[in-house]
Amino acid sequence: MPAKIYLVSACLLGINSRYDGGDNRSEKVLEFLKGRHAVPVCPEQLGGLPTPRRPAEICGGGGKEVLEGGAAVRCPDGTDVTEAFIRGAEQVLRIARLTGAREAILKSGSPSCGRGWIKDGSFTGSRRRGDGVTAALLLAKGCTIYDENSLPED
Repeated sequence: MPAKIYLVSACLLGINSRYDGGDNRSEKVLEFLKGRHAVPVCPEQLGGLPTPRRPAEICGGGGKEVLEGGAAVRCPDGTDVTEAFIRGAEQVLRIARLTGAREAILKSGSPSCGRGWIKDGSFTGSRRRGDGVTAALLLAKGCTIYDENSLPED
């Protein structure tokens, strides 16, 4: 049986890919991945956005609605970065298909990677239920998504 491959938000591995140029290094994720196969991804970078970049949040829905055209990803000044977020999600899906990854460990709360909870679009730190754009696309294509707080039990 081939080894299980996990897509992992690059920031959780200590790679400086966050919007502010930092990372979200998670010792818990790093420990879990010891002896496992992981492919780091940053959908926002893969979508063509620089690091550092302006913060962004989903306005008018969640990742599913962004993919369906009913919501947008915007910066605090109103700049629309929806296309870059969709492009990045599509590139992560392509990487999943190329590597055979069917599971992902993604950064909670992120407008790209968040699973279950995302920022609400008000840029106040408030959250609401929903998935980020990449998480929504991967879920729609049958991938299982975890975050740094709820890792697989295998």
